[in-house]
Amino acid sequence: MRDAGTEEGGKGGAGRARRFWSARRVPAGLLALLTLLIAGVFLYDIAAVRAGRSAMAWRRELARQLAERPLDDVWVLVGAGVAAALGLWLLLLALTPGLRSLLPMRRVRPDVRAALHRDAAAVVLRDRAMEVAGVQSVRVRMKRARADVRAVSHFRPLDEVRADLGAVLDDAVRGLGLARTPALSVRVRRPGRKG
Repeated sequence: MRDAGTEEGGKGGAGRARRFWSARRVPAGLLALLTLLIAGVFLYDIAAVRAGRSAMAWRRELARQLAERPLDDVWVLVGAGVAAALGLWLLLLALTPGLRSLLPMRRVRPDVRAALHRDAAAVVLRDRAMEVAGVQSVRVRMKRARADVRAVSHFRPLDEVRADLGAVLDDAVRGLGLARTPALSVRVRRPGRKG
């Protein structure tokens, strides 16, 4: 579980549980470093020109290329496509919460937020499923809106095991205290033949 501290708002009630936002420090740090380096090089070159020196050869060549190349040139279109793709990626990072591995929990108090990691929720469901008589092994994949449970039963009729698993897992999912209760998908099969 993760505690995110306090949050503004929340009059009287427990408030609505929202997804956690990622800080995204790595992309932001890389973009800031790249911008700083490019701006520093341009600033140095402009200051050198103002001081009476000639401009760097790469900047003269870049200015000449930008002045002479037509807009439908392949390299201009490739550069524009790369810049547009990078901009869309940064917009996507800015507008989406991220931290998809955290499932928000019900808010009992307005000033406390908590989340359960998907892997931890899957382990809880798997352990509860293993308590059902007849279950030999269980695989659980926890998604945001659904929990996929695949069980192998080595004795007892499959319908009985499936019904018991459904009841136990319904109770286990409610016990997780998630803000949005995931739908259960339970499949039970016999073990494969050896050899």
